[in-house]
Amino acid sequence: MNRLSFNSMTADRWPLAEVIDACAEHGIGWIGPWRHKLAELGVEEARRRIDDAGLRVSSLCRGGFFAADGADEDNRRAVEEAAALGTDALVLVCGPPTTKDLAAARDVIEAGIERLLPHANEHGVRLGIEPLHPMMIGERSAINTLASALDIAERIGDPGVGVVIDVYHTFWDPTLPEQVARAAGRIVGYHVNDWLAATKDTVFERGMMGDGIIDLPAFSALIDAAGYDGPIEVEILNPAIWDLPRETLMRTTVERFEACVF
Repeated sequence: MNRLSFNSMTADRWPLAEVIDACAEHGIGWIGPWRHKLAELGVEEARRRIDDAGLRVSSLCRGGFFAADGADEDNRRAVEEAAALGTDALVLVCGPPTTKDLAAARDVIEAGIERLLPHANEHGVRLGIEPLHPMMIGERSAINTLASALDIAERIGDPGVGVVIDVYHTFWDPTLPEQVARAAGRIVGYHVNDWLAATKDTVFERGMMGDGIIDLPAFSALIDAAGYDGPIEVEILNPAIWDLPRETLMRTTVERFEACVF
């Protein structure tokens, strides 16, 4: 339980203030806000409420989308918001290709991370490249394997750039054990959920831990062997989860984390 972090997207229909209160009520020590919820409350008020509840912020999601108009300015703001919340981790969802040239799209992403890095270092914020499942390349990210994310981090060669590993996006990869071992020292965050056997919507149909096909204890063992001992975020994008009563969602999250993650 001392590593459990509740990602605000797991209760996306609640205001951030309610997520903060619910975490405190259920003995969860960490919270992972998304920026659209942070904007509703304001950074200063969110920090005050989080501190008053005795919580710590595991990460802020998201920066990235490096090919979008205004991306550099928005990403600098994201770094500043992360620092203001007291977290050293900004999750990067890198954005889709804007042409059919995937190599060029990935070059744009890498260049964007390099431009952002000095600002992030100045604020004590690490940039965590999150590879997304290949089915999400058209709308969300051209970085689709842990190997590709690590390639970028290694080429940049600064400890301020690492990776965020989400079981949903990476469990399928036959090279996973080798890549997680390779990520040692570069893991900025670890996210858990599950892949439902009959998934039809790869974005908004993630499962509660234990309801799907991912071997979570084996995955967590790889993460631990790579030396990551930080907070573990439960991040579940699924309207069926969002519709659960508050007590049911929070209790189930805690119970499944304890029973299924290790």
